[in-house]
Amino acid sequence: MKLTEIKGGVCAAKGFRAAGMHCGIRKNTSKKDIALIVADAPCAAAGVYTQNKVFAAPVGVTRAHLANGYAQAVICNSGNANTCNSDGYAKAEATCKAVAEELGISPDDVIVASTGVIGVPLPLEPILSAIRPLKHALWNDEEAGDAAATAIMTTDTKKKEFSYSFELCGKTVSLGGICKGSGMIEPNMATMLGFITTDVAITPDLLQKALRYAISDTFNMVSVDRDTSTNDMVTVLASGCAGNALIDAEGEAYETFKSALFLLCRSMAMAIAADGEGATRLLECTVSGVATHEDAKVLAKSVIRSSLVKAAMFGADANWGRILCALGYAGVDMDPDRVDVSFRSCEGSIPVCVDGRGIPFDEDIAKKILTQKIIYIDVDMKSGADYATAWGCDLTYEYVKINGDYRS
Repeated sequence: MKLTEIKGGVCAAKGFRAAGMHCGIRKNTSKKDIALIVADAPCAAAGVYTQNKVFAAPVGVTRAHLANGYAQAVICNSGNANTCNSDGYAKAEATCKAVAEELGISPDDVIVASTGVIGVPLPLEPILSAIRPLKHALWNDEEAGDAAATAIMTTDTKKKEFSYSFELCGKTVSLGGICKGSGMIEPNMATMLGFITTDVAITPDLLQKALRYAISDTFNMVSVDRDTSTNDMVTVLASGCAGNALIDAEGEAYETFKSALFLLCRSMAMAIAADGEGATRLLECTVSGVATHEDAKVLAKSVIRSSLVKAAMFGADANWGRILCALGYAGVDMDPDRVDVSFRSCEGSIPVCVDGRGIPFDEDIAKKILTQKIIYIDVDMKSGADYATAWGCDLTYEYVKINGDYRS
């Protein structure tokens, strides 16, 4: 599966336009806080949502709107989560209605999303006032995609925007995605907010199936702080404008699309982990030699979720005992006397544990390896043929500072 990186983000795929601007939800007027993505015609659509029992009104509204498998527009605000508010559903529906009236589409074809502070009433007037200017600003170039990607950010320090082209049934097709997420990241379906567009022609049922497959080993393998958001949502719209034969059954074309969607979601998931609140290092843990893939996923995620492992990585401390500890409480059958652990980065690789026992290693070399931006934790359980990879980040003083005065 070869993907070619292209520009445009959610505007890279044919049939989509986007815009982003400041509407007044956020106090800082230099920060965009509302984004609109619009397709030229109704699209096959799919979505996955937070499994937190406390979920945002936009999640409930979007889930209902996508029940028929079609949508045409996405409206997303940052700065306010619209969660745990008595009028949350009414405001989410009012937003969809206003977008629909401006675009001449059905309110049921609008995806609505919010991100920001929980429990604060969402100011509706700034959103309603922004819809017409957003419509007039819609465009299908790189700048428009960038504006949308920037407008959905909260504590993110970097916009997260990706787009690729690939060959499908003799046609060049495209995928684009934007996402946001930096804190409150412990997904159980997706992570924070992600919006994906593609010009592939595919049925809603197969689009939903492909999305669930892609999410499972990408977004669902990320953890920043073990807090599952109330607003998690990842949606995908497929315009069908690429001209490929409709994918309406599983086969070679479906597998190609599914693989491309997986790779896009992996890029997005890794970007979220790397930009974890206060993070200085991206952690990638691969656990191999496991009997089943599901067990490998549990083990890998247990390692990158461990506060002690994350703190050790912040301090560039090769404290491998914390990794064995995290494996041991993961709830998976394992033989601790067969576990090997090593650390890798662009500075090289160093084994630190063989068969569950420490081995002599050079602490200075280990420190040099662990001071790099990307740290790979390799674990071999030597008990099977399956593996899984999870992504996280180090735990720093800055994380506490950000979340200690998040609302100020």
